[in-house]
Parts: sequence; C-alpha cells; structure tokens
Amino acid sequence: MRSPAVTAPPGRTASPGRLLAVNVTACLLLLVQYLLGMAVNLYVVLPGEHPGANARNYFGGGASGLAWVISDGPAWAAVHAAFGLALALAALASIALAWRQGSRVATATSVLGALAVVGAGFNGVSFLDYGHAFSSMIMAGLWALALACYIAGVFLAARRPGQEPA
Repeated sequence: MRSPAVTAPPGRTASPGRLLAVNVTACLLLLVQYLLGMAVNLYVVLPGEHPGANARNYFGGGASGLAWVISDGPAWAAVHAAFGLALALAALASIALAWRQGSRVATATSVLGALAVVGAGFNGVSFLDYGHAFSSMIMAGLWALALACYIAGVFLAARRPGQEPA
C-alpha cells in the first residue's frame, strides 16, 4: 500500500526547477571537486608544518588549517578547499528546497548528500592537518556517496508533479 504524498506547509512550496538546478549544480561542483582533488593528489606536496598541523584540538586546528590553505596554501589545494565550501552551501540549499517541495524522499536524499559532503570536508581537513592516507580514502568514498545522492536528487526533481517514486 502506498503512503499518501507529503505536502509542504501552505506558502512554503518550492519550484521543482530550482531543486533540479541546485542538484545539477551540486553534481557539477562534485565533478570539479574530484578533478581538483586529483590535481592536489598528483601535484601538491603539503608542508608538514602549517597552521593547524598536528593540532591537539581537532576543530581549532581544522579551522586554522582550512583558513591557511585557502589564503596561503598551494593554489590547487586552495581552490579544492574553496570548492568544498561551495559544495556545503549547495548541500544546504538542496535540503531547504527539497523540504519546501514537500518530498520526503528528496529531502532524505538531500540530507544524506549534505552529510556526505560535510563528512568529506572534515576528512579533507583531517588529511591536511594530520596527513593520514585513510582520511583521503574516506573523503573519496563520501564524495561518491554525495554524487549518488545528488544524481538521485536530479531524477527526483525532474519527475512530474504528483508522481511518486516507485
């Protein structure tokens, strides 16, 4: 038996076109982020000593390391980190638009994608500050999960209004 369609509160509906655009943008940003990450992996040697390196306080060190890499770090790494922040904004926009559209599935997909983006970001900062290869591997796995979520979001946003997923 199918559950009834979830509707957004009155006055809070969002255009499916906006959600589609945000999800497509997130997919494109993720693809650019992948290429930037490969450039960083191949062409950048991060210094062992920089603000945040080997910090005892993960969050304080992470903030210092992120600020350093964006402002004074190697160019490829700076762009990679800045795109990560842009991805986090796209992830938040996707959640807001999916929720306003009233689709539980699209909202769940957006939330999972956002958690993957944020998790990848934390592991990227961890790699920057501590240099452990497993942080880079976790970041790559979460990237793949985020891409899958936003591709699903594209399909969900592109379906006709009132059409429930199978």
